Amino acid sequence: MSQTPHDGDLGTILAVFAHPDDEAYLAGGLMALAVDAGRRVVCVTATRGELGFGDDDPRTLEERIALRSAEMKACLAELGVTEHHWLEYPDGGCARVDDEDPVARLAELVEEVRPDTVLTFGPDGQTYHQDHIAVSRWTTRAVRRGGSDSELLYAVMTPEWLTALSAYVPVEHVMMTDDPPPTTPADQLALWFVCDEVLAARKVRALRSQASQVEALVSLAGLEAYTRLTRDEMFRAPTPADWPG
Repeated sequence: MSQTPHDGDLGTILAVFAHPDDEAYLAGGLMALAVDAGRRVVCVTATRGELGFGDDDPRTLEERIALRSAEMKACLAELGVTEHHWLEYPDGGCARVDDEDPVARLAELVEEVRPDTVLTFGPDGQTYHQDHIAVSRWTTRAVRRGGSDSELLYAVMTPEWLTALSAYVPVEHVMMTDDPPPTTPADQLALWFVCDEVLAARKVRALRSQASQVEALVSLAGLEAYTRLTRDEMFRAPTPADWPG
């Protein structure tokens, strides 16, 4: 484990997340870097993110799905990712999905892609979001099921990063429960990648392709601060307690 920035070479990547924009926030730089190096990158999104709008949003459910799907397509195009799979589970409903179906589908992908690295949420879902927690469980079980030798990594926040975010967004607005936010000290990170200026600008362009989700924070923080907030991508390795029995 390292306290120094990582060079970002993860080989073939399988990235599994819950909603459009999770992938860009948590691993956009790593995925773009891998694509540029000629590596295979496969991205999986569990839901279309149809609930990611305010209560006063006038769009129909179908219009929201169409918008978020189009935004996701534009985001991945900016990152250079051409292999993408929707699992088509309901936004906000992943916890109610029988694990067997998503685990089997993800295990099949792991077998086909044979990734060097699998990126996903940790068991706490990073924000305690039930969709994130379900995706973490599915992905962990899928990697374990096939006896894969892929390196599984969980996206995390350091205390310092969370403090930086809280200057613009109250932490309680990010968390899905009143529990203290889960953080990982920098010296316990398995991977800490920092985008350089060019890659950070590209990542921000990708994120801003998902304008319905990110423009409010860009406006609140300002583009410079938003770029600083999004340039670090941090992951920890699973512990024995993280592996399902």
